[in-house]
Amino acid sequence: MRSAGLDLVKWTAILTMVADHLRYLWPAADGLFVLGRLAFPLFCLAIAVNVGRSMPGRFATPGNARYLGWLLLFAVLSEAPYRWLDNGSSTLNVIPTLALGLLVAWGVHHSGRLARTGALLAVLLATLFSAQIMYGLPGVLLPAALLLARSRGGWCWAVACLLAVAGNFTNSWLRGHPLAPIALQVAATAALAVPFGFWLLRQDNWRIPPVGRWGYAFYPLHLLAIKGLQGLT
Repeated sequence: MRSAGLDLVKWTAILTMVADHLRYLWPAADGLFVLGRLAFPLFCLAIAVNVGRSMPGRFATPGNARYLGWLLLFAVLSEAPYRWLDNGSSTLNVIPTLALGLLVAWGVHHSGRLARTGALLAVLLATLFSAQIMYGLPGVLLPAALLLARSRGGWCWAVACLLAVAGNFTNSWLRGHPLAPIALQVAATAALAVPFGFWLLRQDNWRIPPVGRWGYAFYPLHLLAIKGLQGLT
């Protein structure tokens, strides 16, 4: 069943992601960078909710295969637009992080050998290639932590908040200047993204357009659009 709260999470993630990427047009707009720290945890929350909806033990399903397939397809399709817009980036685009995070969340939710093997492989890849994975290993673990925070609460909330912050501090500048005002703002925003996302999930009385599969294509297309606008300025 479609959830208005989940669509609200997705729309908020999309809008804050676009706001963050508008910095390519206005590099001095630090406020957009801080606002953009909401986007990744909210995308991870959407993954956690989708994984949590499935019955534990029912892992090898056509729906799960399509879910991973769409992420892998657009991970490939998005790399060229991402590299074109930010040719100085040392990481891949964000979708490989989300795909690995999905595998880890499946391994937590499903007890089967195949799901657990996929999760271990995802953690291994994120560890070995942490410098190339956007948000690093903390970002890959975040969807699973949010899944546990939804089902178990307690200390899992704190772990999810810490992972959201740690993912941002894989950025070398933030890691080297942890007490700079913008670094403190980033840490606070990333941590608050977790309770904010859970609050959004509860807003099921909103009338909001659904986010369908077009959301996958929106990522590379909006990168191309910003690059095009960059050429006009």
